[in-house]
Amino acid sequence: MKKLLLGALFLLFGGSAAMAQTNPAAQTQTAVAPIATPAPAPAGPSILFDEPKFNYGEIKPGDVIEHAFKFTNNGTLPLIIYNVKTTCGCTVSEYPEAPVMPGETAVIKARFNSAGKRGQQNKVLIVESNAIQGNAQVVFSSTIASAN
Repeated sequence: MKKLLLGALFLLFGGSAAMAQTNPAAQTQTAVAPIATPAPAPAGPSILFDEPKFNYGEIKPGDVIEHAFKFTNNGTLPLIIYNVKTTCGCTVSEYPEAPVMPGETAVIKARFNSAGKRGQQNKVLIVESNAIQGNAQVVFSSTIASAN
């Protein structure tokens, strides 16, 4: 009887002690969210626009409006812009002629003359560069109010 009682106590206390042991490191790891690592910079020149689309809203016929599209070379090599093509003669652009070094920002300016235009206008600028993703596009839009 003594052995039976001693065996039962051993199982009771031994099982409790085994269940009470936990791995604190494992608990900490599951409770803490993983830290996000930033994406590596693209290998080569790369263009990233802060705002690739811009809406001027409603304008009057004959208004000349401008917008500066800010971009960053988020790559590892200098970015060279060769040309910025516009979709019509009513839009002109200015772009940096010097290379944009990795991590630097610059702007492409767009100027739109609404003379002779009516209604909704969507203008696309095609940015030709040595960026690894190829040609980029920025778009601006406006609505030309009726001349009353």
